[in-house]
Amino acid sequence: MYDTLEKKAFDPLGGDRWFPKETWFEEDMTEYWGDWGCHSEVDELKAVLMRRPGKEVDDFDYREVRFRTEIDPERFRAQHDQLADFYRSKGIAVHYVEEQRKDRPNALFCRDLLLMTPEGAIICRPAMAARRGEETAVARAVANLNIPIIKTINADGYFEGANVMWVDRETVILAIGARTNRAGAEQVAEELRRIGVKEIIYMQTPCGQAHIDGVFNIASHDLVYMYPSQVPYSVVDTMKKKGYKILECPDTRECKEGFSVNFVAIKPGEIVMPAANEKSREILESNGVKVHVIEYDEVVKAWGGMHCCTAFLKRG
Repeated sequence: MYDTLEKKAFDPLGGDRWFPKETWFEEDMTEYWGDWGCHSEVDELKAVLMRRPGKEVDDFDYREVRFRTEIDPERFRAQHDQLADFYRSKGIAVHYVEEQRKDRPNALFCRDLLLMTPEGAIICRPAMAARRGEETAVARAVANLNIPIIKTINADGYFEGANVMWVDRETVILAIGARTNRAGAEQVAEELRRIGVKEIIYMQTPCGQAHIDGVFNIASHDLVYMYPSQVPYSVVDTMKKKGYKILECPDTRECKEGFSVNFVAIKPGEIVMPAANEKSREILESNGVKVHVIEYDEVVKAWGGMHCCTAFLKRG
């Protein structure tokens, strides 16, 4: 009996009886890895990765790590907790980076460290020396969640995830500037094309602006909110041609200090943003957007907002 089965399995005249499963990796995600993936800034948010500020914010020189001013660590943590609690109240799973270097107070800005795609995570490589190394803890957290890492930025490239904005499954905006160099952007572009992105809209961030999400954000499938003087016309023109209505932030203070553009969409047409940005809130609400506000003034002393703190793991 055994000899017969062995002959059937390995008979050299019988040919190869094993055939590949011809699917895209994205099709395998849920079955083999879990319910992960993102190709939107506005589809229903279901899971995020965050870093609750730990010992790294207790004792540091704010000037050495590019904070605006000194912070109150407990208030800093409390406001970050408020955002995480708000996500949970909306049914969004909040996962944490549990371990981090004690000399990296910027590590709460997880969007800079991870870009989620439909096929898994791209682990970023921060530009600033004061942030380099934060990404290793994020890679461990992602691996522990069984999320595939499809790329880690390497060689001479550096790239921060907040310099990509998903427009749709086949379209992204990709910015190059102080926080993302050409070598890093090319690595990201190659990986995105490999997984089915067909249109990459390149954008140059102006001197003094770190990321796209400080000056440009998407509130719904047909609405963009932006700070006009720092967004190239080519980007605006592309979005208009795709059917988006463009709303302009009229207040420099709200954009640059209040981080009003740096909101997070919970689902199309519903966002959470820092409090005390009344002009922005009025504009968005008058255009049909449901706006939730949370006190976040202590966190933005670190020159980052809610979108910066939130790495999307699952949308849609």
